[in-house]
Amino acid sequence: MTRYLTALVLAVSLTGCGFHLRNKLTLPDDTPAVKVESTVRYSELVKLLGRGLHASGAVVVGEDESGKGAARLQIRSERWGDLPIAIDAQGRTQEYSMRYAVVFAFQRPDGSVLVPEQVIELSRDYVSEPTDATGTTTEREILADELRREMSASILRRIDSVVRAQMEKERSTVPAAGKGD
Repeated sequence: MTRYLTALVLAVSLTGCGFHLRNKLTLPDDTPAVKVESTVRYSELVKLLGRGLHASGAVVVGEDESGKGAARLQIRSERWGDLPIAIDAQGRTQEYSMRYAVVFAFQRPDGSVLVPEQVIELSRDYVSEPTDATGTTTEREILADELRREMSASILRRIDSVVRAQMEKERSTVPAAGKGD
């Protein structure tokens, strides 16, 4: 009995604080398939986006397949950069800020723009000991993978928010049947 009461109190407190689970990605009904394109050959971000779209129920067209009649998620640019943010007394960098920026756009199958060109930039800070650099490369690779996963989720959330806003706008402009009779 106390277990159920505890679960109920926890559920009520989570909804009371504004916490809500995210909904599944929404794509328009007229989107038959999606092709993810990138200027970077063998991009890990393209693979992650393809998996995310597939998990949302979208049909994903492969890189080697023809994209005729498919919506296009275009990754126009991927940029990485490291910015030193802390320097020791000898002038060696001890801490970096890793930055990842992506420019993308999403087009419907007919070529019209669903999500206009946008830029998302993410960053993470990490420590790099100048005297002991054994773990620096591994830490940097782990952060890069984390940034790619987060970037994929951010792009999918942007697409979802635009689609939901357009669907809401279409619902509000359609007059309700039976009103004014």
